Amino acid sequence: MPTIVCYGDSNTWGAVPMEGRILPQRFPAGQRWPGVLRDKLGAGYTVIEEGMNGRTTCLDDPIEGPHKNGLKFLPVVLETHAPLDLLIVKLGTNDLKYRLSMTADDIADGAGLLIDAAKNSACPPFGKPPAVLLISPAPLARLTWLAGMFEGATEKSQRLAIEMARVAKDRDVAFLDAGTIVESSPVDGIHLDAEGQRKLGLAVADMVTAILPAA
Repeated sequence: MPTIVCYGDSNTWGAVPMEGRILPQRFPAGQRWPGVLRDKLGAGYTVIEEGMNGRTTCLDDPIEGPHKNGLKFLPVVLETHAPLDLLIVKLGTNDLKYRLSMTADDIADGAGLLIDAAKNSACPPFGKPPAVLLISPAPLARLTWLAGMFEGATEKSQRLAIEMARVAKDRDVAFLDAGTIVESSPVDGIHLDAEGQRKLGLAVADMVTAILPAA
């Protein structure tokens, strides 16, 4: 039974688009894109959600803390869920925050470090690294209450897919541009609504069946 880990941020965690600085609400498991993926693939696959609000590709966040660093935590995930057949990486939105000073190509290269870490892993019991699917997040929509935190990020977000496609091609891994499938919600400009979660999950399912043999 192939095992798939969905490694991402608040959109993988399933955060409901927010109208202000409130505690995040979460879509039910079946409405989050990893849950949609799980349902679409069926009982022959194990789909594991590893989403965290605020997670970056490879940076410690000076406000939210070093535990948000996706590169630091990835080895734990790889070993925890071994043996692992496919790692799906969907990160990059939080790297757009003004305080982190990352360009679009920097963010993509940060995602590349995650791919490298996965390819260089050899977790028990089979000692074989997983395949990787890199997903570029959808560009930001019109920012509302998050505009200050993401100052200057909209234009950079529109270049992420090109840069992440470069990284995926250089490392010979599968790639999906989420911006061709879904749009960020106008409620906060960052998160996916329920329909966006559904569409993304179905699109990822098509990619997974092309990458992994049927269980």
